[in-house]
Amino acid sequence: MPYPFLKIKSALFCACVVMAVPVATATVTEHTLANGLKVIVKEDHRAPVAVAQVWYRAGSMDESYGVTGVAHLLEHMMFKGTPTVPAGEFSKRVAALGGRENAFTSRDHTAYFQTVQAGRLEQVMALESDRMAHLTLAKAEFAKEINVVKEERRMRTDDNPQSRLYEQLMATAFVEHPYRHPVIGWMNDLDNMTVADARAWYDRWYAPNNATLVVAGDVQPAQVLAWAEQYYGVIPRRALPVRKAVGEPEPQGGKSIVVRAPAKLPAVVLAWPVPRLLRPTDDVEPYALEILAGVLDGHGSARLPLALVKQQRVALDVDTGYDAVARGPAQFVIGITPSEGHSVAAVIAALKAEVQRVVAGGVTEAELARAKAQVVAGQVFQQDSLFYQAMQIGEWETAGLSWRDRGVRFDRLRAVTAEQVRAVAAKYLKDTRLTVAELDPLPMPEGKAAPAVGGAHVR
Repeated sequence: MPYPFLKIKSALFCACVVMAVPVATATVTEHTLANGLKVIVKEDHRAPVAVAQVWYRAGSMDESYGVTGVAHLLEHMMFKGTPTVPAGEFSKRVAALGGRENAFTSRDHTAYFQTVQAGRLEQVMALESDRMAHLTLAKAEFAKEINVVKEERRMRTDDNPQSRLYEQLMATAFVEHPYRHPVIGWMNDLDNMTVADARAWYDRWYAPNNATLVVAGDVQPAQVLAWAEQYYGVIPRRALPVRKAVGEPEPQGGKSIVVRAPAKLPAVVLAWPVPRLLRPTDDVEPYALEILAGVLDGHGSARLPLALVKQQRVALDVDTGYDAVARGPAQFVIGITPSEGHSVAAVIAALKAEVQRVVAGGVTEAELARAKAQVVAGQVFQQDSLFYQAMQIGEWETAGLSWRDRGVRFDRLRAVTAEQVRAVAAKYLKDTRLTVAELDPLPMPEGKAAPAVGGAHVR
């Protein structure tokens, strides 16, 4: 799959009819400490395991020009030591507890997580709270880690044509909003980054009143809250910078860009600006857009793979992505790899024809039912994972939504009508709103294989 970054988070499409899929019921406890740290505990006693995640509401969208990539760089530096836990020791101590740990940075947030036996949760909470307040940020460690990050950029983006294509698409689609910058940062900014930049980012955003602690698993909420008070409650809250609202102007017409890079095949990615979820109980269009994504590309017999891949054979594959839960503007994105002998122009024309079929003729009740079942089931099946139970809570909270509204979301998805799906396609998937990024393949260097697709920015 050449465009994994396009897949919506609910992309487990496997059901065939609309059904009232039961969401795993569990007790959720929420409490905010005096220093502003929000603590959310979700009980799940099916296995003696616990997941602890700390989410900071600070991602690449909070960066300034000249320091793009600092959020991700700081994520790396968080593993480089405190006065009581030397560099490299954090991961070793979690491993010694029989646990797993890592972190990830996105446009909206940075999160750190550990999965351990439930009886060892206290130890990882103590470790995580220590680096919230006492990160060393030594110059020598920074000098090594910035080179690691630059190599990561070279491997996952500069040497990966699909990733370069997506990077340039976002830089073209967004005019004002910082989503136009890559999470890993521009190379020139990484070349000129200093340990002082990392320190300023840490001091600015790594405060308890800018964080959410999510714990899921075989735990007792009262005990988790007591540990949170013991280890995190002693960290002073800090004044946070005023976040100025940053918008994105309405498109004034279509835009396009061509990226020339060594690759075996051409490719094209199309993006239309669309609404994100703001009012889970009242919004209609974000839910209709989710169902539209399922209608177009939810399974092998969905509109786009059936028409473009199986029937017309103008494309090798199609990927559709829309994420309604975000802090910034949303995009409805479709990536296509033309099949041999078919041009990018031909495959774009075929795609637009399928979109117009939806606009002109709508979707059938059978299509609607299947798309609803698949989107809802994909979310429900994630409840089998403690990690994703916590992830869903963290994502919603850092996006400015509430975990309490996730149940509403399922009802709202099931309530989407065929006319609402047709209406959002007609309203938003217009050429005047469209940004197109085309990959024009250059010859591959002799003896060099096509690069693997880069994944998310995880340490």
